[in-house]
Amino acid sequence: MAIEHKTRTQLVAEAIRAKILSGEIKAGEPLRQAALATEMNVSRIPVREALLQLEAEGLVNFEAHKGATATELSASQIDEIFDLRALLEAELLSHSIGGLTDQDLIDAELILTELESAMDAGDTHLATGDLNSRFHGKLYSRAERPQTRELVDMYSKNSERYVRMHILLAGGLTTAPEEHRTLLEFCRAKDTKKACDFLKKHILGAKNDIKKLLLKIEDEKR
Repeated sequence: MAIEHKTRTQLVAEAIRAKILSGEIKAGEPLRQAALATEMNVSRIPVREALLQLEAEGLVNFEAHKGATATELSASQIDEIFDLRALLEAELLSHSIGGLTDQDLIDAELILTELESAMDAGDTHLATGDLNSRFHGKLYSRAERPQTRELVDMYSKNSERYVRMHILLAGGLTTAPEEHRTLLEFCRAKDTKKACDFLKKHILGAKNDIKKLLLKIEDEKR
């Protein structure tokens, strides 16, 4: 296995991303470069570069005279993000499913078992983050569509806070494991149409649940 050498900017971006996705940094909270640089024992340059990278992922927003803040969770953003995910991920799966090997499917099953164990243990950060991405990524791994995969990875990061909200507050804890199992069975059967249709339903169903919850929260704030 090749050793991945990460730049200082990548390490800082990962640290800040983890704080935003875990809720340690709240939506709308200012991200002060000097304080972050001191906390992480780096200069301001990698912090600035990391924040620009996170802006491209939709996790950070830059405003004139205000600087960087963690982006707000918004019902108005849900449709575009999740609609794009449904289209792009179904496209990847359609190109991947025929090439999935028996070992790929075994690996996906093992990741799914690990994901379910994390959810049972209450580790929603691991379940909705790394393990969820690895499970879906394994199913898309034979697509040979690198540019589409890059877009999928970006939108997955962009939507991770929403996915966590779905798991914690909008019913995803009970529906996600069964839906992942169903998707895996369609892939195992090499039924491309059913797998892709179900994947779209899985993503758009989560969107509708989260949107309903966010609209309720926004109404309560008024």
